[in-house]
Amino acid sequence: MKISRQIKTGIIVVGGILLFILGFSYLKSSPLFEDGKTFYAVYKDVGGLQTGTPVTINGLVVGNVNAIKFKDSSGNLVVTFSVKNDFGFSENSPAELYDTGIIGGKGIQIKPVQDGAALAKSGDTLNSRIQPGLTQLLQTQLTPLQKKVEGAVTNADSLLMNVNEVLDTRAKKDLRETLAGLNSTVASFQKSADALNRILNNNEEKIGNSLDNFEELTANFSKLADSLNNSGLNRTLAGLESAVSNLDDLMARMNSGDGTLGKLLNDEKLYTNLNSASRELDLLLQDLRLNPKRYVNVSVFGKKQKEYEVPEDDPAIESTEPVGNEQ
Repeated sequence: MKISRQIKTGIIVVGGILLFILGFSYLKSSPLFEDGKTFYAVYKDVGGLQTGTPVTINGLVVGNVNAIKFKDSSGNLVVTFSVKNDFGFSENSPAELYDTGIIGGKGIQIKPVQDGAALAKSGDTLNSRIQPGLTQLLQTQLTPLQKKVEGAVTNADSLLMNVNEVLDTRAKKDLRETLAGLNSTVASFQKSADALNRILNNNEEKIGNSLDNFEELTANFSKLADSLNNSGLNRTLAGLESAVSNLDDLMARMNSGDGTLGKLLNDEKLYTNLNSASRELDLLLQDLRLNPKRYVNVSVFGKKQKEYEVPEDDPAIESTEPVGNEQ
């Protein structure tokens, strides 16, 4: 049987149309012969959701977005999507719009609810819900921080304006001179530090020897302390402490008038009597020197002793006048 050219052309055209339909359906991610259920969800903003975007349940792709169109004049959008018949879920299960990646992209995931309600059937409109994306979360978190930063910048600006008002030309000049002086001081400190480093580097061996000698001296002091401790220094100190305590007790008793020495120190009447006796003894000795004949009368070979005459320039005369007055 011979096929005519017209039949061949018709077969090719029909095949091309079928291939075009299959390719277009593939690009839209919608099967040509759909065996699933169709659902609807209404959103205020789909955030760039595209037709053909997969629909998932617990992370498993179960369908695709078929169409997106406006619902009414308010701007609400109706999203039409299909779900395979493999899994049933409650009619109260929400269709959640979420971010599929960090840099963008939206998808729909159904949150299955097992509340005992009737299962969702084809043509139902599911509850819609929008999961906040990373951008929205960042905006929510950064908005208060932005306000704080703006307030801080405003305060800093006001502070700088006040500082400029306070710092007149002379004050700015003094401040520059102060900073220049501070730089000079820092440079001097740097030179001193460099010099000190050179000294330390040049005398590193000597410093090490000094530290060794100091350590040896410390060890010798430790040995000396042990020697003094073993030689009975503690007993000597204890005896000295006991002697000091006894001396303090003796001084206390003397001050209180106990004992002979205490009475001698604290008896004013005895002091007065001793002072009076000393004065009378002094008068007696002066009178004995000036008038010995009153007390001693010696005759050699019966010769009468001459009467003693006091010299005119005798220095004892002046010193005896108060004594005579006192008598």
